[in-house]
Amino acid sequence: MRVLVIDDSQINVTLLCRLLEKIEHCSSVDFLDPESALHWCVKEAPDLVLVDYMMPNMNGIEFIRQFRNLPHCQDIPVLMITANDEVALRYQALEVGANDFLIKPVDKIEFLARTKNMLALRRHQRLLENRAAWLDAEVQKATAEIRAREQETILRLSKAADSRDPETGAHIVRMANYSRLIAQNLNLPEAVQQMILEAAPMHDIGKVGIPDHILLKPGKLSVDEFSIMKTHARLGFQILDGSASETLQMGAEIALAHHEKFDGSGYPQGLVGSAIPLSARIVAVADVFDALTSERPYKQAWDIERAVNFLREGSGQHFDPLCVNAFLQNFSEVLAIKERYQEDQDDVENFGAF
Repeated sequence: MRVLVIDDSQINVTLLCRLLEKIEHCSSVDFLDPESALHWCVKEAPDLVLVDYMMPNMNGIEFIRQFRNLPHCQDIPVLMITANDEVALRYQALEVGANDFLIKPVDKIEFLARTKNMLALRRHQRLLENRAAWLDAEVQKATAEIRAREQETILRLSKAADSRDPETGAHIVRMANYSRLIAQNLNLPEAVQQMILEAAPMHDIGKVGIPDHILLKPGKLSVDEFSIMKTHARLGFQILDGSASETLQMGAEIALAHHEKFDGSGYPQGLVGSAIPLSARIVAVADVFDALTSERPYKQAWDIERAVNFLREGSGQHFDPLCVNAFLQNFSEVLAIKERYQEDQDDVENFGAF
């Protein structure tokens, strides 16, 4: 354990350091100048401070005040050593953070007893800190395991819906990464960006409840068939709603509202503008762009420029203008995502992208 010794007298410093050598597992760091000692404390944390009161430029009370302002030094024991035994001085020292006092001339037995007591206090503090750090690490480990299982469940749910849809696993990975990019460019918190990345693949989970003759129909749907197809938004919401998981809660939100349009002409609720959850407004842009630029058994892929023009033309009507602008803000990153996750990649590899 390290003891910081501060006294403007070299004789006093030498005496205190010699006494500290008698304490097992104890080393000392000494300074004649309190300002230099403070500078050292900015990067280092002693286990105990022994500081004289009467010193030029900065007395012991001012040193303690500034020492206690350092975030990592607020709980470290401080012993003030002084020839002044006035009660008022002691009160002042206690107010700024001193823990105990020694009066000069220092009595060897009293010094060793008080120092050992302060070091014992600090040792217990460190044990508690280490215990707290260990508990925090264990909690983070357990939380990470839960998150990993949750992510696996989400991906398997998304893949279950995908297996009944002509869209590919690469599609949901691309649109999820597009969604995160939009969230990033909207300056949303990192945690929200990650949640959108993980929740976006669940946007079409409700398609598991759509009959094959409608879901897989190569041609245009009839009015009645399209009415049934539109129910996948509410079905997806019903599948995911009520979960304790924030990610699944966002997934339910996205599943229900990603077909809403900014002007209110979408479904299933006909929401307008900011009444549509932001997560769903983000996913709407990402999903449509990838659907347009991807080849399907029933259509050819649009070229990039045509798809971008479609987004721009739909800005303020189909799409939230802020989300469109955020998507186009760093378009080189959009192209990089599109190139990274190709249709012919293995689904397992694609799902690992999360």
